[in-house]
Amino acid sequence: MRTTLTISDDLLSEAKQLAARTGRTVSQVVEDAMREAFARRAPGRTRRQVDLPTSPGAPRRGVDLDDNVAVREIAEEDPPAGFRAGP
Repeated sequence: MRTTLTISDDLLSEAKQLAARTGRTVSQVVEDAMREAFARRAPGRTRRQVDLPTSPGAPRRGVDLDDNVAVREIAEEDPPAGFRAGP
């Protein structure tokens, strides 16, 4: 695919020099550099966990919402203290 990129003169100069030294085109050098950069972001890499605040009646931590039995059991329990249903 053909596209236009705006990059610094320094990077373009380095890319051209590397292309000349290795017998590749500037496009190949840029593609290889992008592949290397993307490969460093290893798949499955764990992200920082964010603890989101919940309100009364919100799903409990660790409950699989795809597990109908678990959801039904929770729904049948007494509501948590301070819970107010509806307006």
